[in-house]
Amino acid sequence: MISVRRYNNDDFTVWNNFIANAKNATFQFHRDYMDYHADRFDDYSLIVYFKNEIIALLPANKSGNKEISSHSGLTYGGLILAKEIKLNLYLQILYTLMDFLHNNDIDEIIIKALPDFYSILPSQEYNYGLFLVNAEKFRVDTSLTIIQNSRVKYQTRRNRSIKKAAKGQFEIKQDNDFESFWKKILEPNLMKRFGKKPVHSLDEILLLRSRFPNNIYQVNIYENNQIVGGTTMFITSNVAHAQYISANDYGRSSGGLDLLFDILINEQFSDKKYFDFGICNENQGKRINHGLLDWKEGFGGRTYVHEFYRIKCKMKDEILKVIKKNH
Repeated sequence: MISVRRYNNDDFTVWNNFIANAKNATFQFHRDYMDYHADRFDDYSLIVYFKNEIIALLPANKSGNKEISSHSGLTYGGLILAKEIKLNLYLQILYTLMDFLHNNDIDEIIIKALPDFYSILPSQEYNYGLFLVNAEKFRVDTSLTIIQNSRVKYQTRRNRSIKKAAKGQFEIKQDNDFESFWKKILEPNLMKRFGKKPVHSLDEILLLRSRFPNNIYQVNIYENNQIVGGTTMFITSNVAHAQYISANDYGRSSGGLDLLFDILINEQFSDKKYFDFGICNENQGKRINHGLLDWKEGFGGRTYVHEFYRIKCKMKDEILKVIKKNH
């Protein structure tokens, strides 16, 4: 009844139509997002059928000789499911998918699990599946998130900083001026502090903005028409996520960045269920950036996790045992 095959370019439309109606998908699983850097990855995405209807997708790429990842070029991944999927059918999907990979000489799957607050319906079937196959959790990042209808008060220092900045001449604009932010703020800061470039180049973020104008925004803060900081927001149905956050020395010390986020949280994206600041980790999750943690917690952000798992395809029969007991 259940079958699996690899994605090909002819599936572009049906893939995207499924993503638009899945219970645990975001715009980052759309092929127009995934394929902006397709030249960097050997695609190994999978489509799962039940009675000739698509019921699940696995965005993935070949990441080793006998290994696939879901997905090395995305913030998160895992099985994308139709809304009607229940636990028993999910287990059959997982078994069939692992069996398909095992028969195609793939020994291991690396999963960067989608944080639960991105799902529009409960979607933790994967947790049970991971338990059954004895998946190895090898990395955990901490993401600081606000639940808008269950807010925690700002810390005193954040309130004081916001009040200080509110007395100044700052101007906050959703002007989508990515270039000023990238060239004058983000790239210099990342290079100075970490010796790194942003994950997305300016050209890449402009391309993605052109493809997803309702999901990607640039909000900057200015004084006397000079940019002092900003943030790149990725917006899904229930989450406002700060993908990039950066300010120059003055933008931080003056409270300008704090004022920007106060307005984003309380005004601009107050209709979203969650406001997600992103992670505070370095060194594959082993180290916490305590300055960043303190700043995000100061707005009332509290911890969710991004979990990374390693699954051995040979463990598929452990799922089969449970399926057979239920029939």
